[in-house]
Amino acid sequence: MPARRSPVDDSATRTALLDAAQELMLEEGYAAVTTRRLGAKAGLNNALVFYYFGTMDNLFIELFRRGAERSLERLKRALRSAQPLWALWELTHDFSSNTLTMEFIALANHRKAIRSEIAAYSRRFRTLQLDMLSDVLDGYGVDRDRWPPVTLILFMTGISRFLHIEEGFDLDVGHAETVAVIEREIRALEGDRLPPADAEAENEAETVAGGTD
Repeated sequence: MPARRSPVDDSATRTALLDAAQELMLEEGYAAVTTRRLGAKAGLNNALVFYYFGTMDNLFIELFRRGAERSLERLKRALRSAQPLWALWELTHDFSSNTLTMEFIALANHRKAIRSEIAAYSRRFRTLQLDMLSDVLDGYGVDRDRWPPVTLILFMTGISRFLHIEEGFDLDVGHAETVAVIEREIRALEGDRLPPADAEAENEAETVAGGTD
């Protein structure tokens, strides 16, 4: 009678398959992610893909969720930082230029289940951004009627993604000027961007001060 796998073994195998899928998507694009290639990349029997995930759609969904949950945590930390607008702008740049994100968007054009998953997480991202950024902008005294928080979110994310798409075609005319305008407005509210270590120290100091009230 074969030995039973432990939950730890199961977790390690699932993780190995997800890691292999991510590496293939980054190296060759989503079309390269097949059961045969996954098995070879992970050093496992390719039948295990169906054993652990059932379908390729499920594997892609699990991989997307894993990345999305990590991104949500990064977003929360950014919006709670000492300079949330600077942190959000930099994070938006990072998300927009993320190769894996772009691969999932391309994949969503062919797989309805992936498209639905991306839409669901996008709504969670937008809601979190709006809830937390609204308080930040109120604290800065920004007029909500003139600058509704959701429009600022869309400006930052939309422009960042569009710039990344154009850069993919080696087109950057006007990019530096556009970035300079956005960063000028952020600077007017939060000052110059602090180095990471200084920003963390300031954030910790504000937390300690807030806890003594």
